[in-house]
Amino acid sequence: MPHLALPTLTAYLRAHGVDVVQRDLNVEFFDTLLTRDVLEDALARLRASASSVSGSLSPTVRAALADGPRLAAQVERAKAVFRSPEFFDGAASLPAFITLAQSLDLVSLPFAPAECGLTSFRSPIPADSSQALLYIVGDPQRNIFLDFFRQRVLPGIVREQPDIVGISIPTLDQMIAGMTLGHLIKGAGLPCHVTVGGPHISMLREQLPNVQAIFRLFDSAIVFDGETALLRLAESLDGDGDLSKVPNLIYNDSGVIRSTPVKTEPHPNLLPDFDGLPLDRYLVPSPVLPMLSAHGCYHGKCGFCNVGYGGPGAFSQLDADLVVEHMLALHEKHGARHIFFADEAITPRNLKRMSARLTEAGAPIHWCGCVRFDAGLTRDLLESMAQGGCRMLLFGLETAAERTMKRMVKGTQLPVMSRILRDSTAAGIWNHTFFFFGFPGETMEEAQETVNFVYAHQDAIHSASPGAFLLERYSPVACSPKKYGVTIREDPDRDLAIYFDYDVASGLDEPMADTLATRLIEVLPQKQFGQFYIHDSYRLLYAGDLHDKGKPLPLWLV
Repeated sequence: MPHLALPTLTAYLRAHGVDVVQRDLNVEFFDTLLTRDVLEDALARLRASASSVSGSLSPTVRAALADGPRLAAQVERAKAVFRSPEFFDGAASLPAFITLAQSLDLVSLPFAPAECGLTSFRSPIPADSSQALLYIVGDPQRNIFLDFFRQRVLPGIVREQPDIVGISIPTLDQMIAGMTLGHLIKGAGLPCHVTVGGPHISMLREQLPNVQAIFRLFDSAIVFDGETALLRLAESLDGDGDLSKVPNLIYNDSGVIRSTPVKTEPHPNLLPDFDGLPLDRYLVPSPVLPMLSAHGCYHGKCGFCNVGYGGPGAFSQLDADLVVEHMLALHEKHGARHIFFADEAITPRNLKRMSARLTEAGAPIHWCGCVRFDAGLTRDLLESMAQGGCRMLLFGLETAAERTMKRMVKGTQLPVMSRILRDSTAAGIWNHTFFFFGFPGETMEEAQETVNFVYAHQDAIHSASPGAFLLERYSPVACSPKKYGVTIREDPDRDLAIYFDYDVASGLDEPMADTLATRLIEVLPQKQFGQFYIHDSYRLLYAGDLHDKGKPLPLWLV
């Protein structure tokens, strides 16, 4: 599934007459890694490394050398399975999934401890340290992205001769890749302005001006919504070059790092423009496209959540009729039968209108999104949503301990949560829940209450993502640690951190919360076809296929 940032920015810039080339380097990178040539090259590197090492090889390297030729021979076929209707045949796609996962393990080995997975990336260095970042962007021994960008991406940028290269960095896992691309562009001396943006960059807006060295890798950073800022940046560079007039910008002015005021404007609500993205290269049998029905969260009070990244933006909701028009337009233009709403939480009001309109249109689209356990999600509404094509809902359960719910200002009630899960299941909707252990002050007994709730509703939960509390920059806990009995342990070497280690005055500490989450995952029943559970896109596709075939939804704890 493409990230929504690129088609959103592209739609806005093209609407204002700016020539745009958009590239999803995530899909290009994985499509390149998962090829016979790259796997054979990884094998050659491992053999060369093994021949220069005295003593016995590690079991991991020995297994890779033995199994590598088979993986290289099968990897292209495995990709083809995931891009075809065979994906839905669990017995056929499970071996393909294993081949893809093992192939990524193989190509990662020469760069150990870096590790690329289908849904994760283990960094070989602290990616929130500017010193470590500045070193690894040019390190061919540990930087798995370096050769790919140098050989497959940089020549295209040279050919295009852009005035601006914008690099979207939505998460910490993207930092090494994004900064590596900036390093190569700057090192090649290309006459273009390199700007970075995305949610992760927005969360670093107070840190970046204090880390002047990081601006060797880019010229400016755009924080918060990028549509207007990127357009103004293009206009300024095409005009007098005065960047002080560009809103939401942090930029290098001859060695001095300057910041312009943050301004918020109404969202343009344009149809996302996916033209130019290689929708056939994603590892899905049919396109799964992201959309929004709102910006921000209509609750926006949860103590663990940094929605809005501490910025000035408020919740704004798109007109439900316009949302449906966009869904149908994407279905018509790209053949997209699956839409994933990337909202923090879709409101019951929009869900009601969207479902009615989609039902009138014949429910041609399978869709899903995040929702709150809101009393407005009545049985009638959930049934209407299912009739309108809703196939999966993602619920922020977080905790089932009432005291913890109140401490985190979750605004949910256990009877309502219970009723919604069962009504949604009765309507034929796949229920995915998120929950975690270790919110500051939570006791072992309260963590057990969450586990008890989940097991008591095992007939109404089809998948889940358990985890441990993360202390994230700009969350209420991070902004008011004393209120929650938290002491933050800041590490001066991690000068670009957005996650923090911490101590608690009472309750579960950080290691114990991690242990509880790990232990729960370890005792979960083994899935017959685990490939359908590794990503939201796959769960949506699987739920939709089961619905089309009239088959029951499998339960998570069975």
